[in-house]
Amino acid sequence: MKRMLLLVLATLFAASCATGPSRERDLVNRALDAMGGADSVAKVKTITVKGTLKQWEPEQSNTPGGEMRFANDTEFTLTGDFTSHAVRVDWVKKFAYPAPRTFTFSEIVTPAAGYVVGREANNLNKQSMEQKSPAHSMSGLRLATNQRELRRASPSLLLEMRSNPGKLSASPDVSIGGVAYPAVNYNAGSTTYMVLFDPKTGLPARIRTLDYDNVWGDVNYDLVLSDWRTMGGVRIAASQKYELNGRVIQDARITDVSTNVPIAAGAFEPPAAVKAGAAKPATGSVPWQWVIRRQFIGTYMDSDSVSFDTRATTSLRLNEIAPGVQHVVGGTHNSLLVEMSDYLVVIDAPVTDWQSNWTIAAAKEKYPNKPIRYLVMTHHHMDHSGGMRAYLAQGATLVVGKGAADHYRKALAAPFTRNPDLAARNLGGVKIIEVGDKYVISDGKREVSAYFVENPHSTAYLMGYVADARIAYVTDIYSPGPKLPAKINPALASVYNAVKKAGIQPMTVAGGHGSTAPYALLAVLAGN
Repeated sequence: MKRMLLLVLATLFAASCATGPSRERDLVNRALDAMGGADSVAKVKTITVKGTLKQWEPEQSNTPGGEMRFANDTEFTLTGDFTSHAVRVDWVKKFAYPAPRTFTFSEIVTPAAGYVVGREANNLNKQSMEQKSPAHSMSGLRLATNQRELRRASPSLLLEMRSNPGKLSASPDVSIGGVAYPAVNYNAGSTTYMVLFDPKTGLPARIRTLDYDNVWGDVNYDLVLSDWRTMGGVRIAASQKYELNGRVIQDARITDVSTNVPIAAGAFEPPAAVKAGAAKPATGSVPWQWVIRRQFIGTYMDSDSVSFDTRATTSLRLNEIAPGVQHVVGGTHNSLLVEMSDYLVVIDAPVTDWQSNWTIAAAKEKYPNKPIRYLVMTHHHMDHSGGMRAYLAQGATLVVGKGAADHYRKALAAPFTRNPDLAARNLGGVKIIEVGDKYVISDGKREVSAYFVENPHSTAYLMGYVADARIAYVTDIYSPGPKLPAKINPALASVYNAVKKAGIQPMTVAGGHGSTAPYALLAVLAGN
């Protein structure tokens, strides 16, 4: 009996000294063997990868819930040093949306900082697209996101997992397309990667993170690996597709890999002027999907405030443009707050629930005891609707263009337990009003109308109008400011045509981007 007790204690002691579950270690070791062996992978000290990339943005579609918008076609060369953990990516990005243009620039990512060198535009307006962005350091958000994604796609991730078995944990098999994939969780600090293995070959088939999307709530973001080929002495997945909840939003094709080739001196050194004060990687709640997918359309996250896509020096504020009409500005995306007799109306819910929470708090201070009863959406794009849940959680009615209700019902039915700015709850009962022509919100004194607008940017589009103040509100199809283009374009023409069809007489146009401008400027441009 004593002998048996000693054997049990010895077994328990041995188990306590184990550095990770054997099943998880076995899956990782099998994958490394299938990639050419752990020793072969470990011998790779430098790597140069060439390839092409296509990207789509699902929440910039023309129709709510419709076909994804093709964003860009890209060529890249990635150079990595596994000793210093530094990476340089040289990009040639040919954008199709929101306007055709080409950016040629380089990103340098190190464990401590990130830098951008070369031509890169930071805004979507034409003037900024034609300017060269000087070399600069990345924001902490952009840096952390790049680090996460480079780590996900690196052939050394499996080596890292093998060397840190204590960070492995069990995961149930994941069934996709009728195939059960054995899976392993790897805790890599701020990120947990779930690696799914091909049950036949043992190779990694998917590398998943559990993300939050400002439209679709809790989402799976997967790197899908296939078409494994021996390149540079190791097996590399020549096809690397990225899926968001099963939809392919990135399609990368690796065309050439070289390993252990000397790297040019200074490849990872930015200009000295940009090194000082470079941000460290962001920690905590990083809006991964926002940072990743805004880059698809050429808007780069160089601020550590999610309200800003660019390096901004201002902050959110209420700008009163008429009595009881506040233009919420200071970020890169605006909204309109309108006071009624005993409630409030908001037009657009841009970016995230954090920005909406700011607006709600500012509204409560400015207009005590007046709840936000209506949220009017100009259109469904993620950067103007991503903060809708905060308003709807307080009981607001959602007003959308004809054909958009199903899209919003599906989005609001999705769980959002990973939302960093709003506690999860059931929003399935939100009242949604579709507008096919005109919808009027009235308190008997003031009218706020929503007019359906035919336009080239998005179907199911609404223009807001505050009748007594003679203020029209539009987003994206016109960004009011001191200057207009030299001639009318289809987007601007759609605003003019909508005003004419509605029979209204705005004095001022306020924008979801930009500021305000006299409507007369647009009318003159349109030839009237």
